[in-house]
Amino acid sequence: MQAYALTDIGKKRKVNQDYIFETTEKIGGFPNLFMLADGMGGHKAGDFASKYLVENMVSFIEQTKDVEIVKALNNAITVSNTMIYKKSREVAGLSGMGSTLVAAVISDGILYVANVGDSRLYLIRDGITQVTRDHSYVEEMVKSGRMKRGSEDYMRQKNIITRAVGIGSKVEPDFFEVDLEDNDYILLCSDGLTNMVDDDNILTVILGNGSLGYKSNTLVRTANENGGNDNIAVVLIKYQKEGVKNA
Repeated sequence: MQAYALTDIGKKRKVNQDYIFETTEKIGGFPNLFMLADGMGGHKAGDFASKYLVENMVSFIEQTKDVEIVKALNNAITVSNTMIYKKSREVAGLSGMGSTLVAAVISDGILYVANVGDSRLYLIRDGITQVTRDHSYVEEMVKSGRMKRGSEDYMRQKNIITRAVGIGSKVEPDFFEVDLEDNDYILLCSDGLTNMVDDDNILTVILGNGSLGYKSNTLVRTANENGGNDNIAVVLIKYQKEGVKNA
């Protein structure tokens, strides 16, 4: 398995509120771990929230042993949510902070995914498939039949999210499991990428020539060339049944 992680401040923001983590090595009871968080909140609350979330989850998972993956991920998110929410109520400058989260673990050919918010995970095989479901106002409206995906209203309001870690005393993540095939690609990314680069272009880059590092940097560069309106974060993984090697 190979993995490469990259984040960039973009062209319009003064602070990078995206935070990433990746390891193909064993961590606690997990064989590997990949995470991406996109923080929100005024001043520096957003970048604090995403970093605090990921670091607390890593710390929690490092202590896990022989625990079922989905249960351990859920426990780590629940504990981290409580800590962020408590901190936001204690520190005036951090009031109202929160973060999206997409996390992934690969074990015995199965991809385990957790997500809260609108950061995404894609599976790239012959085509590109969004595994996660956006927790956003527009997706709720599409689901209820009151809005058309891609319409003017959709594009104007697509950044309004309906779930985030740390904004309330409780959080409800979604979980997914995917059977992997040899040479599958997995992409975790923030909306700073998906709002600037469409799925077809993401697919073309990832299935093209070059290392994971080259492909990740190409995605970030393309997002910036298309406007770079937000922070950009990508974690790109190539699954291989045999062997582990860093990109």
